Amino acid sequence: MENFVMYNPVKLHFGKGVAENAGKSALKYGSKALLVYGKGSVKHSGAYDDTVKSLKEAGVKVVEYSGIKSNPVIEDADKAAELGRKENVDMIVAVGGGSVIDCAKVISVAIPYEKPAWNLVSGAEKPQSAIPLLSVLTLAATGTEMNANAVIQSDKLLKKVGFKNNLMFPKHSFLDPSYTTTVPADYTAYGVVDLVAHALEAFFGKGDSTLTDKFIFSIIKEAFEYGPELMEDLENYKLREKVMFAATCALNGMTVWGKQGQDWGVHAIGHVLSVIYDIPHGASLSVVYPAWLKLFKDRIPERVGELGLGLFDDSNASNLINNLENYFSKIRAAVRLSQLKIDITDKKEKDRIIEVMTDNKVSGFNYEMTREDYSVLLDLMA
Repeated sequence: MENFVMYNPVKLHFGKGVAENAGKSALKYGSKALLVYGKGSVKHSGAYDDTVKSLKEAGVKVVEYSGIKSNPVIEDADKAAELGRKENVDMIVAVGGGSVIDCAKVISVAIPYEKPAWNLVSGAEKPQSAIPLLSVLTLAATGTEMNANAVIQSDKLLKKVGFKNNLMFPKHSFLDPSYTTTVPADYTAYGVVDLVAHALEAFFGKGDSTLTDKFIFSIIKEAFEYGPELMEDLENYKLREKVMFAATCALNGMTVWGKQGQDWGVHAIGHVLSVIYDIPHGASLSVVYPAWLKLFKDRIPERVGELGLGLFDDSNASNLINNLENYFSKIRAAVRLSQLKIDITDKKEKDRIIEVMTDNKVSGFNYEMTREDYSVLLDLMA
């Protein structure tokens, strides 16, 4: 087992009606908030109205920045940061799913930085401070509500990158599963895929931590058990509750205790597909993970066998991959690029993807991938 430190300063409020306390929590950080959100879904779910009401009742003034995309772009982070500086806001309140909260995290470090946020995201410079961030979650998927990670992209550079800094931990996160009952079937499935993929990325971190692996198996099994039920009953609060809690636990730190980080190779491939085709993040992961397992099953047979035993009581790699593909299909997630309208039988299209993967240096932290692997993986995903 690797040496490790447990650290997570996020105060998580979970359950029906918890966003009613957002205003009281916000008052600890000042009296003016930059409210960041996407498009109309937060108003349809009730999250927007509840949050704004709570803030105003507490005497917190609200400045709004809306329109964050499902694959957030650096231009929005810069524009929102400029607005935040102009209005001299004391905090950010992000209302939405992972994309909105990720973008808000970048905004939180960009406001005091006062230069292009891509400098921070790319690692050219390190943030020195951040304004406080509170989040109100409306989609169970990324786990961003309880970590210090963000993913954002530059369409101009064709790069989508992950960025982590402890300054970006939310101060408070409010998780009301009732806000997710209006999420449509496709994005519900993408969220379930995302939480499973996060747990798998952690499993393929190195280090012998058997209890942590059991945490990982439990999170994935929760998704296996309740994901299909939820897809048949989208307004079921109890099922939404279970999936939301699983998604948070999949990326709040507990899946890496005693392990040497995570791999993130599958996410790196998915990010390339998202930045080229603007497909939802989760939609790419259900296509990539089975292909990645097919590529690596003979390279790391013992680890893949342990995964099969932990999830299905069967160490056979082919059975594991079939079971995973069948599960993704059961929740109506894509398992082939053709289902995402991506045609790699067109050599120019395949070469384009490989070039962007090469430019982004796509690989895992633990299991490396080469340019030759990119071609094989794309064929396996076709």
